Amino acid sequence: MKDKNYSEILLSLAEKDILALQGMIDNTEFFHDEVFGFHAQQAVEKLLKSFLSYNEVEFVKTHDLTNLFSVLKSIDNELYKKYNELDDLNDFAVEYRYDLLIDEEKINRKSILSKITELQTEIKNTVNKIK
Repeated sequence: MKDKNYSEILLSLAEKDILALQGMIDNTEFFHDEVFGFHAQQAVEKLLKSFLSYNEVEFVKTHDLTNLFSVLKSIDNELYKKYNELDDLNDFAVEYRYDLLIDEEKINRKSILSKITELQTEIKNTVNKIK
C-alpha cells in the first residue's frame, strides 16, 4: 500500500501496542510471554509498514516480518541491519498464539521493548517529516 497518511495511522497503532508492552514488561503473572511477544510482533509489523508507506513502497498484505524486513532491506539497508533481529518475533504472529512456549524459551522483555522503542523513534522522526 502506498500512502503517507496510512503511514501516520500505522505509526499511531504501533504506539498503542508499545504502550501495552510497557504495561506488560514486569507483569508476567497476567501477561505471559506469548501475549507480550504477540504485541511486540504487532508493533514491529506496524512500524515497518508505516516506514514503507511513508516511502511509498508497495508491500503485500502480510503479518510476516521476514517479508517486511526483506522489503525494508531493499530501500534502507542501514535500518534493516540495525533492527532485523526483531524478525525473531515472527513466530508470535501465529505460531505462539496457538502453541505454548517451552519454559526454557523465556524472552527478554526489556531488551525487546528497548529495541522496538529505538525503531519507533527512528521511524517516528522520519514520518513526522510529512508535516
